[in-house]
Amino acid sequence: MSHHFDTDAARDDSRLNVLDMYLFRGSTPDTTAMILTSNPDAGIFAPLTLHPEGLYAFRFDLDGDGREEVSFKFSFDEPFHIDGSADEHGQNFTVTRATAADAVNGGPGEVLVQGTVGQERESDGVRAYVGKAAELWAADAFGFFTVVNGLFQEDRFATEAFDHKANLFKNRNNMATVLEVPNSMIGSGTVGAWATASLHGHAPETQVYRWGLPLFTHLFLSDPATPGLADRYRTSVPANDTADFGEVVESFITTMSRHAGKIADPETYGRETAKRLIPAVLPYEIGTEAEFTLDRFNGRPLGTDAFDIMLTLGAGTPVADGVSPDAPRARAEFPYVGLPYDDTEQSGLRPLRELIGLDY
Repeated sequence: MSHHFDTDAARDDSRLNVLDMYLFRGSTPDTTAMILTSNPDAGIFAPLTLHPEGLYAFRFDLDGDGREEVSFKFSFDEPFHIDGSADEHGQNFTVTRATAADAVNGGPGEVLVQGTVGQERESDGVRAYVGKAAELWAADAFGFFTVVNGLFQEDRFATEAFDHKANLFKNRNNMATVLEVPNSMIGSGTVGAWATASLHGHAPETQVYRWGLPLFTHLFLSDPATPGLADRYRTSVPANDTADFGEVVESFITTMSRHAGKIADPETYGRETAKRLIPAVLPYEIGTEAEFTLDRFNGRPLGTDAFDIMLTLGAGTPVADGVSPDAPRARAEFPYVGLPYDDTEQSGLRPLRELIGLDY
């Protein structure tokens, strides 16, 4: 949460837990930067490596059909011991660009760059980085679940739960997968983007996670009457979103806005707002300044408080949990992600898995 430990695969192996995606103009107007974060609590309660049979992909729909025409895929080798150390591990990665049928499945594609986790690499205008980064998602997670449960179990809008102003993700790190490419490698105009994690090794590729918009599964697919939809979403493609999730998302927004009490016509508001969320992809006009606001989704820059934005969008009235991302930690230059928290800053933290009641 944004999308922490919310699939069976993620609960079993945090390296496959896709947390967030960011998309914005790169270091020059003719480049685009993209970031996928995963592996919550990296460095203290989770490894500083990613799954060697994992395929972490940025996918771009160029023609509005809900299917990718271009993908950028990160694959990883088996971790290795550094200088004979039993505790420190290194890992090499490869980034490929794939188009047409290869963009959809498997690992084929043009190799763009290869590198080692923790080190920046550049080749022919492509820059890549994988490494530990500060968690820039902020949320009063326990307050959130109280609010959502209140809608369905108590028939009320329980935003007093946010009075605690407790950011569950404060001072935590994750693993960031960062890529900057020339715009010509993606396309032009407005694209729809999403991120996935798949298992790909001796067997055909199996998608285990999909990220399209912040809080999409936790909030808009949270109705207990439809418990299987979140799992279906994670293994699906945007082309199916209208049929699979359109009515449920519309119904949820109608319910939430009715309980919030500020919208005169919740049914119409639910129907119109759902159109912004379905298909669940991140729209971005290539080459423009990114913004993720209540009024416009155009990519997503680092440091935006997407939690409050998505709650406000669902409710039709301002909602704030009283916490915000540690935006000053984000870097102005590549690899852009937040400077990781050090041991002193992380002293006393308990594992997220433990705090949300998961067994190891």
